[in-house]
Amino acid sequence: MNLILDFPAILERWPLFLDGAWLTLQLALIATLLGGVIGVVGAMGRRSSNAVLSRICTIYVEGIRNTPLLVQIFLVYFGLASLGLKFSAFTVAAAALTINVGAYTTEIIRAGFDAVPRGQIEAAEGLALSRAQIYWNVILWPGIEKVYPALTSQFVLLMLASSVTSQISAEELTAVANYVQSDTYRAFETYILVAIVYVILSLIMRAGFWALGLVIFPRRRRLGTPL
Repeated sequence: MNLILDFPAILERWPLFLDGAWLTLQLALIATLLGGVIGVVGAMGRRSSNAVLSRICTIYVEGIRNTPLLVQIFLVYFGLASLGLKFSAFTVAAAALTINVGAYTTEIIRAGFDAVPRGQIEAAEGLALSRAQIYWNVILWPGIEKVYPALTSQFVLLMLASSVTSQISAEELTAVANYVQSDTYRAFETYILVAIVYVILSLIMRAGFWALGLVIFPRRRRLGTPL
């Protein structure tokens, strides 16, 4: 049996793939920004001396990390609907991805905070720096710098995981692929093309994080290791 590939039939629908890729990047960008904020706040909460706050953050992290992303998406999608709240599939997808990546980011950043030597914190206290100054200058940025490569990898994985949101009709890249292959009956060619696009998107994101690392971490820039 000969396999005959017909890529022109797929490529002529390039505007659909372009729209899907753009929406995938939008989802990734929104979830990365909001998830990063949640990660910082959650990491601070987990290290807090307030037992209640620390326990709440721990429950959030463990609950998200031990349940499938698809289940979380359905919980947000159908949970909001059951409350009478109607949002677009894009909004629900962005919210679910943000909640998911926020938990993983919390653990990564917490590890970065814990990696800051205690002696540096004590030295800052000896200089009579305020708690806010210590957190900002001694813990937050040095801690994030230590785990920046892990953070960037997590955010790229988030972009790839956004394909699951096609299950709630978010019109991202995988949803477009599903439509195209059902219309053309060229599933193999369609998913080969989509796989290539995902590789390109991953490279674009990694290049963006590399450039960001050059800007926000001067020491890494001098060492030539922004990622």
